[in-house]
Amino acid sequence: MQRLALAGTRAIVDMSYARHFLDFQGSAIPSAMQKLVVTRLSPNFREAATLRRDCPVPLPGDGDLLVRNRFAGVNASDINYSAGRYDPSVKTPFDAGFEGVGEVVALGLSASAAFTVGQAVAYMAPGSFAEYTVVPARVAIPVPALKPEYLTLLVSGTTAYISLKELGGLSEGKKVLVTAAAGGTGQFAVQLAKKAKCHVIGTCSSAEKAAFLKSVGCDRPINYNAEHVGAVLRQEYPQGVDVVYESVGGATFDLAMDALATRGRMIVIGFVSGYQTPTGLSPVKAATLPAKLLKKSASVQGFFLNHYLPEFRGAMDHLLKMYAGGELVCEVDTGVLSAEGRFIGLESVFRAIDYMYMRKNTGKIVIELPPSVNSKL
Repeated sequence: MQRLALAGTRAIVDMSYARHFLDFQGSAIPSAMQKLVVTRLSPNFREAATLRRDCPVPLPGDGDLLVRNRFAGVNASDINYSAGRYDPSVKTPFDAGFEGVGEVVALGLSASAAFTVGQAVAYMAPGSFAEYTVVPARVAIPVPALKPEYLTLLVSGTTAYISLKELGGLSEGKKVLVTAAAGGTGQFAVQLAKKAKCHVIGTCSSAEKAAFLKSVGCDRPINYNAEHVGAVLRQEYPQGVDVVYESVGGATFDLAMDALATRGRMIVIGFVSGYQTPTGLSPVKAATLPAKLLKKSASVQGFFLNHYLPEFRGAMDHLLKMYAGGELVCEVDTGVLSAEGRFIGLESVFRAIDYMYMRKNTGKIVIELPPSVNSKL
């Protein structure tokens, strides 16, 4: 075997026949790992997923990275994925989790042209609810450090950035309503709309979340457990709102639809209130929707991040620059205020998802995956 030394990195060994590199000096990559596997299609994540503790650690291919995950993101759509709603042809078992931040511990020969062992990366790819994940190098994003804040940008940040840029038509003075505004993606919609010099209204579920929204620039937080959202919008915004960033569905969708101004736009990025139901849907007043749209020359448009992947890298680069320059708050919720404490380890994914659906989180829910006892990483 030929020993290679890359400038500024630890020595690695070229395993030519296996076509991957393994760093034997700085780490001990075990032969087995833990990961969450969907073994039954269900929107109930506790029923759908199983924590397997003795899975083989995968080997990276020629263009891949093997990433030791340090942080994994929780998304409302995790239960849509576990229910098989994104791909009706999917068969169990399959790996869970969409996004992670971690350290490269092995990589393929082609991947080594752009990455090195020990490098911190963020990625959006299936299988992040695992100790180790093979990530195609083409989708990995170098980040300055292993920080959970970078993870908040992957799905939540880019969803807000791309959808508002492509569909929002934001300009100075426009009124923007963000539902679930203190959540993982809502926090970014609020901040980006303020950067565009809009007047921002945000719905949330507590006084603490309303205070957070104020701190990131929201002009009018509405705590729906203390005020009626529809009444506030009618009284304070009689001409309506120009843009709605909507992720809740059901009655919230109907209220937001009624609040749209003439030529207003609604961007639907989700309908979380229905995800736990057997159908995955929350009922809306669909029968009157055509008349409402016509009466106001208004529009409703969906946004699914997977349909905008050509814009993803540019959005991430822009958001990373904003964060580095102190222009963006990336609020992380690690479960410190949850009944059982911080979300540490893969077993905590189950209660983190419960915590999200109880509307407890402020910002992005992140799971921490500390180094395992048999690893020096």
